[in-house]
This record gives sequence, structure tokens and C-alpha cells, in this order.
Amino acid sequence: MKWNILHESPGRIRVHAMQKRMTMAQADILEYYLKAQEGVIEAKVYDRTGDAVIFYEGKREGMILALSRFSYKGNEGLVPSQTGRALNREYEDKLVLTVVDRVISTLFYPIPLKRVITGVKAIPYLFKGLQTLFQRKIEVSLLDAVAISASILTGDYDTASSVMFLLSVGEILEEWTHKKSVDDLARTMSLNVDKVWTLVQGEEVLLPLNEVEVGQEIIVRTGNMIPLDGKVSFGEAMVNQASMTGESIPVRKKIGSSAYAGTVVEEGECRIRVEKLAGSGRYDRIVKMIEESEKLKSATEDKASHLADKLVPYSLGGAALTYLLTRNVTKALAFLMVDFSCALKLSMPVAVLSAMREAGKHKISVKGGKFMEAISEANTIVFDKTGTLTYAKPKVEDIITFNNADENEMLRMAACLEEHYPHSMANAVVAEAEARDLHHAERHSKVEYVVAHGISSIYEGKHVLIGSHHFIFDDEHCTVPKGEEEKLASIPPEHSALYLAVDGELTTVILISDPLRKEAVGVIQDLKALGIDKVVMMTGDNKKTAHAVARMVGVDEFHAEVLPEDKASFIQEEHRLGRKVIMVGDGINDSPALSEADAGIAISAGAAIAKEVADITIQEGDLYELVILKKLSNRLMKRIHGNYNFIIGFNAMLIALGLAGIMTPSNSALFHNISTIATGLKSMTPLIPEEEIEADKEEVLEAGKRRKKALAKKAS
Repeated sequence: MKWNILHESPGRIRVHAMQKRMTMAQADILEYYLKAQEGVIEAKVYDRTGDAVIFYEGKREGMILALSRFSYKGNEGLVPSQTGRALNREYEDKLVLTVVDRVISTLFYPIPLKRVITGVKAIPYLFKGLQTLFQRKIEVSLLDAVAISASILTGDYDTASSVMFLLSVGEILEEWTHKKSVDDLARTMSLNVDKVWTLVQGEEVLLPLNEVEVGQEIIVRTGNMIPLDGKVSFGEAMVNQASMTGESIPVRKKIGSSAYAGTVVEEGECRIRVEKLAGSGRYDRIVKMIEESEKLKSATEDKASHLADKLVPYSLGGAALTYLLTRNVTKALAFLMVDFSCALKLSMPVAVLSAMREAGKHKISVKGGKFMEAISEANTIVFDKTGTLTYAKPKVEDIITFNNADENEMLRMAACLEEHYPHSMANAVVAEAEARDLHHAERHSKVEYVVAHGISSIYEGKHVLIGSHHFIFDDEHCTVPKGEEEKLASIPPEHSALYLAVDGELTTVILISDPLRKEAVGVIQDLKALGIDKVVMMTGDNKKTAHAVARMVGVDEFHAEVLPEDKASFIQEEHRLGRKVIMVGDGINDSPALSEADAGIAISAGAAIAKEVADITIQEGDLYELVILKKLSNRLMKRIHGNYNFIIGFNAMLIALGLAGIMTPSNSALFHNISTIATGLKSMTPLIPEEEIEADKEEVLEAGKRRKKALAKKAS
């Protein structure tokens, strides 16, 4: 495909597609194609202009080559079932048409025609108000109907028209806010599964998801997400179907049971015969589940919405009382022209949606406003260590063998088992085997994963175990070869270790370097400055390793050799003390704690089940996203409370001025409308300036260097 380069600078290029018109579908294909290219940090495609902006790292030639190779045909599979582009376009057009219609009618229509149009437009509002009254309710729709009809009856058609215009804009924005929130959440819960184990001619083969065909059998194990709809053809598993039903209690799946894309295997393993490709229909099921819940609303949003309705009787009562006391229709209209509901119902959801969008720009996926409120109110944060405070891609530092075992053969055996259960330490083992060009074809029987402990299997007729020290020696009672006890005791404690035993005897210890994230120290310091007064690290590692990491990172307390239920129990205890808790983790063993916390945050590179039960997902690259999330949440709640106080105070002032006869009803309505729009627009502005983030990131990295120097000086 041909392109015209419009502008470029280091790491950024803007190009124009040499075609007459770009459809929204084509724009989506191009955008997801670009995002899938190696080295691309971010890409944005504008279908109206046919332009694409690409932010990248690496060589410019790579981007030019990717663009030259692009074709719409063959890349359709990269695009999810919903992207949000069509939804945004629909409501952008509605909003523009509403504003244009208002401008044209105000500037060009003759007065008689204006009055007829105003009367016709008032009918739906009057009907809705009467409907509310017949249902014996006194809500905002009744107040709107009374205000519009009172304005028309007094001949103030301009005020009635202005009120309806603002209500129309408010309804569009509110509906857009809701649908966009649901759409964002549904896509947040999308699969993000690239490859799946598939049975091909009796052997397990790791295939790209888009190459799996209907009728083929896929294999899913503990902690894996089911990527395609189908029926269980072999095996048995307990499946968490919270993404489909909202119910977190796992469901038993046996031969013949239906299995749904997006659900997660909590225990066991099974083969599923594929019936639908790419999770067809799943998006619609998720949307329905979300719309039937109140998950998106924060307590503050909910309070504002209910308060708006509760204030309606007072507005109507105030108008009636004023008329009875003064017999002045103008003063009575002051209560009707100024209501609190428009601004309250508009600004709150817009503020939350804007904050969620801003979080999304920083690669933070938030499943609802209430979780940002929980982040703002939290005072305890619990970190898992491996893959969270430390890098998600550790590396093998050393392989210590026992009883003259062959180092490469032991690594091959370990990789063969570990590749089925991807977590940070398993990835390190598999990567080391690949680096040594050790091919590990399937030479084992069924692999059994014991959560937070290890893996058990039969490998070429031998019983093989791999996992933690506790799992190998305490649970499975494996032994150390005679005369090599000292060798085991001399293993340095600063590294994490995987123990491999064959037929009940230790054969290998794989030492894995899991370096601390360079930003971890500064992030913890920033979180404390933002209101977190208790930072805890919990890990299944031994106490020596945990103590070394805790000392370096600067947590308030740490707990080593913990089980999954221990993390959840700790959070329950914090709740009993009246504290709100954030849990940050990435593994299967973090899932109970992520679910128990007020806000569970999963690392995107972690286990599928962790991301499924978590309320928020951050990218694996940078823990500083936690600081951004905390800042966004704090400032969102500050903005919401500020909006609330302003709306109540300003509108109360307008009512008072109207009652005093200082301000006419039309002017009251005008200022009320202006303040509502201003509050809505303010709610859509960014909460954190980009320059603040860049400056703070530098300080975060410097904090880590200073602490490292201080600890080194103290040690010397």
C-alpha cells in the first residue's frame, strides 16, 4: 500500500493513506495492525482524514517496511468484535447535529416558526413528566416538564427552548457516557489470548488462536483462560464463569458440558472441541451482564444521582410556596428554571468516564468508577513480590545439579513441564532452554499444577516434581542425594530457586535472578506521599530472599513463605481493622487476595485468572502506573466533591437572586445552563498534566538510586 509521509520526528511519524476514502472498519484494521508491529509504542488512525500517527522505538526503516507491507485483506482477524470507533462516531454526530440545529433555529427561523418548533419539542418532555406523575413519583422528569410548560404558558419560549436544548445535550452525553463505559469495560474483559495448546494428530501443539478451526480440540489447564466456545470432549475442570454470569463460584465441567470463551479454569484440565471461533457472541453477553449490574457506579456517583431526584420535591414545593406568598409568577419560576439535577447527573458520570479514559491512555484498564473511589480511599497496599515488585521476566542465573545429573537434560525436563503454566519464573526456565537451543517436545503425561507449590508429572516413566523448597521437601518428602547435603546448604539465598526432583530425589536447583524494578522504591515513596500509610509485601519465597527485597524496596512489613489463603486472610484482617486495601499481583496464587481486596490490581503479563478477578489491570512495563492511578483517583474524587459543592452553591445563589427579584427566570435559566455546560467541560479536562508525569518519573528513578547508595554505604 502507498503512503505519503506528512511529518516525522525521532520516534514519531504521521502518514497519509493514498486512497480516496477510509472507512471506519479499514481504520480499525490499520490501527490494530500497527499496534501489533514490533517496536510500536502507540498508534492512532483517523478515518476521516486517512491519517495515521505512529509512536515507535527502534529504527525508522522498520516502520516504513511495516507500512509498505500493509494490506487490509488478511489482517481482519487482528480487530476485536468491538473497538468503540463506531460508538464514538454515532454520538459525536448526534451531538454536532443537536448543536447545529440549535444555532440554525436561533439565527434564521422566524419567531412564529420558533414557537411552533418549541411546542412540538416540548411534547415528549410533558408526556414523560405526566408518566412520572401517574406512577406516583416525583422525579427530575416531572420538574423538567413543569419548568418547560410554565415557560411556554408565560410566553417565554426562548427559556423553554434553552432548557430543552440543554436537556437534549445532557441526555446525549449521559447515554454516551454509559454506553462508552460499558463498551470500554467489555473490551477490557476481552481475551487477549494469542496462542493456545491444540491437539494435532495426537500431539499437543502451541498454535496461534486465529489458526484454530471449528472441530479441533484445544487443551486448557489450571489458571488458563478458555479462548474459544465449545464443548468438553475429555477431562474435567472447575471453571470460574464470573465474566459470563457474574457468579464467582466455580462450575464443574465434564465431558459434554459447554465451555465459554473468557472463562477461566481454576482447577483441573480438559480438552474442548471448538464450536465457535474467536469467542463469537461473547461481547454481547458481557455487555448484557454489565448493564444488569451496578458495577460501574461509584458510591459518590450513586449518591449524586439519587440526590438529584430527592431535591425535586423541594424545588416544586419552593415554587408553589413562593407563588402562594408573593403571587408573583416570575419569582416562582426561579425555583423551576434552576434545578440541581442537570449538572449533578451530567458532571459526575462525565468526570468518572474522563478519568477512566485518562487511565486508559496510560495503559491502565479500570473496570468501573467504584474502583477508582476505592483506590482514593485506600490506606493499605499489598504487593506480591515475584513479577510485581520485581521484573516480570527474570532470568536463570545458575543451574546446580546433584548426583551427576546432566545440566541441559534437567533444564529440558524443567522447561517441558513449566511451559504449560506461564508465570515469571516458569518463563525464565523456558527462555533459558530456548537460549540453549534445547528442544523439549512433549515427553510427559498429564501435568498436575499445585497452586503456589509446584508441578507434578510423569516424564518418560519417571515421577518428576518441580516447585518450591516447601513443596519438594515438606509436602512431597523428597530426599537429597547422600554426600551432597552441604552442596544444597551452600546455595546463596539472594536468588529465587526452583527445585527439581526425579523419583523422590533432588536432581537440580535452578537459581533465578529476579531483580527489583528500578522504579519500585520511588513508587512506594510516592504512594506513601499520596495517602497510603501501610505498604506490605507478601511472597511465597523464603525469608532470606524476602527480607533482602523488603529492605531494598522500603516496605513497612513483609510476610514470607505465604500461601494464597494467607494473603486473602491478611486482607480480611485489615478490613476488620477498618482499613481499605489495594492488592497488586500477577499470579494464580494472588487471585483470592485480588478478589478479597477493595481494589485488586493485576499485572497484564500475569496469569489469566488474576486478570479476570482483578478490578484494574496495569501494563507490565512500569510500576509507576500505580502512582498515576492513585493520583487520578485522588484528583477524581476531589473534582467530584468540588463539582458537587459548586453545583449546590451556585444554583442556590441563582434561586436566591430570582426570589429577590434581582434576576429574571430567563437569565436564571441562562446562567444555570452555562454553569452546567462549564461543569461538564471542566469534568472532561485531564487530571494530570503530561509534564508532571515526566518530571515525577525522573524523581522516582532517582529515589531508587539514592536508596541503593544509602544501603550500600550502611553495609560498608
